[in-house]
Amino acid sequence: MSDETKAKVGRRDFLRKVGIGTVGAGATLATPLVGSAQADSENNDEKRKARYKESDHVKAFYRVNRYPA
Repeated sequence: MSDETKAKVGRRDFLRKVGIGTVGAGATLATPLVGSAQADSENNDEKRKARYKESDHVKAFYRVNRYPA
């Protein structure tokens, strides 16, 4: 009878408690790392400019992987 009255922590209960502790600790640690949001510094012309450039390493990638030209 004494074995039955002892509080047993099952595998699932243990994992739940560890998970809750990890989430709480992660939230506490992540809070100071969050910075304030900054406004976008690009004007409309800079936002619309072409950003993709087919440089030598991109051409080599296409050539090696046999993409059609």
